[in-house]
Amino acid sequence: MKNKVSVPFMLLGILFCVCLVASNLLETKVVQLWGITATAGLIVFPISYIINDCIAEVWGFKKARLIIWSGFAMNFLVIGFAQLAVMLPAAPFWEGEEGFNFVFGMAPRIAVASLTAFLVGSFLNAYVMSKMKVASNGKHFSLRAILSTLVGESADSLIFFPIAFGGLIPVNELLIMVATQAVLKSLYEVIILPVTIYVVKYIKKVDGSDVYDEHISYNVLKIKDI
Repeated sequence: MKNKVSVPFMLLGILFCVCLVASNLLETKVVQLWGITATAGLIVFPISYIINDCIAEVWGFKKARLIIWSGFAMNFLVIGFAQLAVMLPAAPFWEGEEGFNFVFGMAPRIAVASLTAFLVGSFLNAYVMSKMKVASNGKHFSLRAILSTLVGESADSLIFFPIAFGGLIPVNELLIMVATQAVLKSLYEVIILPVTIYVVKYIKKVDGSDVYDEHISYNVLKIKDI
């Protein structure tokens, strides 16, 4: 019998990929609000971790692993297509090339930083969520969601900012950005937690799935094992 996926799983997977692609584009803008410096990707990127929590909670680490690699592939494709578009000669009458190249002409170090940070952070988030669910016998979802996000977001920020902006931004400002992003993204999770809890309960009821990851392999390369 072939493996099948449910409609809720498919929709969350699509939204996960869209959020990742959008956040990559928004990361090109550095914003400052109330004296706090961050990237505009803060608007959408935390949603991917919330979706990651939902998938790991309902369908387990195996399905989360599949979605994470799918998101990585979509990000990689968009970056590749963007580089091709940047290399194509612009029409002589078009005046938007500079702005287009700034947004889509992602420097190699930014691309590497983004993709690496995403993989490490996402897998840590799913791993912590999965392990804590088994250890707590499925209880304390709110605590598990917050802690897993804090671990994943912290790892993401610690990897992304030094690789992407090291040497371009003063060290003290870089450290502040790392800490700020991790805290703000985790705070995002806390604020939207009631919605996350409702979505998880609804999906479990509709889909009839509530996986506990006992005796599974956490090898991130075992994509076919779903």
